[in-house]
Amino acid sequence: MSRPVSAMEECYAKLTELGLLIQDILNDCMGLPPGFLKEYNSDRGLDVMVALRYFSSSSREGEEIGLSEHEDGSCVSFVFQDGVGGLEVLKDGQWIAAEPADGSIVVNIGDVLRVLSNNTFRSATHRVVRKAAHRHSFGFFWSIHGDKWVEPLTEFTAKIGDAPQYRGFKYNEYMQRFMKSRTDPQARPEDAFSVSHYAI
Repeated sequence: MSRPVSAMEECYAKLTELGLLIQDILNDCMGLPPGFLKEYNSDRGLDVMVALRYFSSSSREGEEIGLSEHEDGSCVSFVFQDGVGGLEVLKDGQWIAAEPADGSIVVNIGDVLRVLSNNTFRSATHRVVRKAAHRHSFGFFWSIHGDKWVEPLTEFTAKIGDAPQYRGFKYNEYMQRFMKSRTDPQARPEDAFSVSHYAI
């Protein structure tokens, strides 16, 4: 007798389906051969789903940093926000609030696609600002297998006469350094590990 599927398992499955759809769209947008990203990124073993809670701000001004600025280390990430807000995206040197909207999903391109596209597709720099109320969010990180080699594709380098802007790297080695910088943060945000450490 099979057990019933939990709500979390159903949610994970639906987000996986969404990831496949977004991957196909990105494959077309990047001008890659049909099914290229599907074949390159066929292992779903390292996708991660997380629920997050940010405590309310203790600052008299009502806001303080809940999560420092960063880019996501995955291929693509999906974020669901509650009505409190606090997610901000850096654009032209200014922090822009990603205001919550009912039924919406925030979709971020991550560092993997940034490197594969040789900076044509940029991973969004974002942060979370703590507000006067507790904030809850839900994220799904669409990743690749840890043994996968990541480097700029020839479609964005040799075939168009551009030089690679990144050295290649193995994804699990990159993620180990990425996660260590999050659990053992540097005193200065600019010293935190990021994909720019592989820039040429």
